[in-house]
Amino acid sequence: MSSESNLAEAAPFVPAAGISPSLITLFALSTGVIIVNLFAPQTLIGVIGPSLGFSEAGASLVAMVTLLGYAAGLFFLVPLGDLVENRRLVLRLLGCAVVAAFAAAAAPSGWLILIVLFLLGAACSAIQILVPIAASMSAPEHRGRVIGNVMSGLMVGILLSRPIASMIADGWGWRSFYIASGVAMAMLAAVLAVRLPERQPAASASYGALIASLWHLLRDEPVLCSRAFSAAMAMGSFSLFWTVVALRLTLPPFGLDQAQIALFALVGAGGAISTSFFGRLGDRGLSRRATIIADLIMIAAMALAAYAGMMLTDGFWLPLVLLGGAAVMLDVGVTGDQTLGRRAINLLRPEARGRLNGLFVGIFFLGGALGSAIAGPAWSYGGWLAVCGCGGVFAVLALVSALVNPLD
Repeated sequence: MSSESNLAEAAPFVPAAGISPSLITLFALSTGVIIVNLFAPQTLIGVIGPSLGFSEAGASLVAMVTLLGYAAGLFFLVPLGDLVENRRLVLRLLGCAVVAAFAAAAAPSGWLILIVLFLLGAACSAIQILVPIAASMSAPEHRGRVIGNVMSGLMVGILLSRPIASMIADGWGWRSFYIASGVAMAMLAAVLAVRLPERQPAASASYGALIASLWHLLRDEPVLCSRAFSAAMAMGSFSLFWTVVALRLTLPPFGLDQAQIALFALVGAGGAISTSFFGRLGDRGLSRRATIIADLIMIAAMALAAYAGMMLTDGFWLPLVLLGGAAVMLDVGVTGDQTLGRRAINLLRPEARGRLNGLFVGIFFLGGALGSAIAGPAWSYGGWLAVCGCGGVFAVLALVSALVNPLD
């Protein structure tokens, strides 16, 4: 029997018992702790860049490279979840992430921190081993809700990463954030070593055949392609906004310091409450309609952000409130698009769940990396309107994909 046949015919892992609420909570907490590393640089570029000699336009590389590393991990490490025992794989990746976080804290130069942050991002792909484990332990009729609950932890981690990083950097410097993150992940690894169940996948092909099969999955699964593209565009809009908004808030009429920016970023965490809501809509057969709504919310958010950032007023409270509202709307839209996409992906091929998740999330984080890469030049050469305009284009492309492509 060929390696490709082994991949296609392997029976999915199905545990005898369902997933418990306490284990769902652990999965959500784990994804939240790990994901913080990927988005903290978005709010730290204003302090990391100058301290390591980056230009204003080049500082966005700090935010971009961690996302690129994560995408690389999703393409080349997460597929191992369909080949080797998952618990052991998660713990090894977490160990690498701990080492990379401490190395980032000690990095003496710009180029070195870019390399270390790339490796940190790759190790953080352990998240996408955890999500398929949770999905495989839930019944199909409840899978959207379980994934939504686990994703709520991930989204809370994404949205809290900015205020947490800002507060730590404001008090003890940006290097202290990576020390704290390394300690937190080490503690998480100790808990997972005790609580995480073993999951031995059934596939028996070689690693080379596993990676080669990624192309076949993209070719044969139109839902994967359309969902991944839509999520990538949503993530591009998200990364653009959050990479630059910290810089915008330091300027008139706002004039916020790092601690105040942390409080603003905390407002965006309210978008995480929509994760379970969108998961339930998917379980009710409303995926397409809900996706379109999520994408329209993103477009409206970028329009409101542009208006708030360009308001001519003597005070800053009204534009600040409007900008905060735009941040919440953007996070709700992105959360909805990704939650519905992840639900659809996890219903496709149980025997390829690790590779499907790796492809889906890897592609949408490439969109996030593209958004972060564009953020610096857009801000430097076109200002806030250019940033919001680019973010709006990403959101419109996500909407077009939802209207013309298969989503379920």
